[in-house]
Amino acid sequence: MFKALVLTQEGENTLANITQIQESDLPEGEVLVDVAYSSLNYKDGLAITGIGRIIRHFPMVPGIDFSGVVNESADPRYKKGDEVILTGWGVGENHWGGMAEKARVKADWLVPMPLTCNAQKAMMIGTAGLTAMLCVQALQDAKITPESGDILVTGASGGVGSVAVSLLARLGYKVVASSGRVEQNSELLLSLGASEVIERSELEQDSRPLEKQRWAGIVDTVGNKVLATALAQMNYGGAAAICGLAGGFALPTTVMPFILRGVSLLGIDSVSCPLDKRQAAWERVIELLPESYYQQAAQTIELDEVAAYADKIVNGQVTGRILVKV
Repeated sequence: MFKALVLTQEGENTLANITQIQESDLPEGEVLVDVAYSSLNYKDGLAITGIGRIIRHFPMVPGIDFSGVVNESADPRYKKGDEVILTGWGVGENHWGGMAEKARVKADWLVPMPLTCNAQKAMMIGTAGLTAMLCVQALQDAKITPESGDILVTGASGGVGSVAVSLLARLGYKVVASSGRVEQNSELLLSLGASEVIERSELEQDSRPLEKQRWAGIVDTVGNKVLATALAQMNYGGAAAICGLAGGFALPTTVMPFILRGVSLLGIDSVSCPLDKRQAAWERVIELLPESYYQQAAQTIELDEVAAYADKIVNGQVTGRILVKV
């Protein structure tokens, strides 16, 4: 028997309880992992609170990412004692996830732990950090350089945003961080490398199809009016890497930025990202993130605190990354 956070449904309500389960309860997979850490992401918050209605089959163990040590493996790529990371692939949503002391998953979903990392740091990065790195790499591939101009990061105080600020600053970009809680978060965002912090409300106004050019690139985690306004303010030839919908999935914009300024909209998905691209992004994010990031932008909670923090994260009351010690 081992401990797990298990979600069940009672009528229209999602219930989250710490309970004891058995290995035989775990879903099928080639690799059994002893989980050391998971993390609390926005999608986890939606699942645990039931707000997002993203879980269709109950019971479910949430946790879209985890790190730990292989206990058993039927796949030759992994052996007992190997340290591994898992992010994405519908784990914690369609397949039992990382908020349990053990997880059984497909070998194809795992990434070997990079030599310069460990289980704790891996989850301080997690899905959010991997996504942020993919966004930054997409901007680089689009030829957006530090000399191109300012880079806007929306939802900058969240998991993806805070990592993106750190990575971009480390690479020499001038970063303007947008946050809905500037008073609480400006000190942290400036310490992570932002050159300026602006109120999200500046980007939530109804905008004209084209505004004054302001951004060479965007890392957007919010969507909706925030992204629409930012697109209207993009420089000629700019690029926006979009990966989130914290402000809603709508995009009330026009074709004007794209056909008159040559703006590129770059969709970023970390869930089904191919293994070679995934491994390269992990190596790069670990190489770039300074030690100060781990000390400033992450806090650790226990498994029995997850439900309370899930409410906070969906209500925009969480700053940085939430590490879950399993």
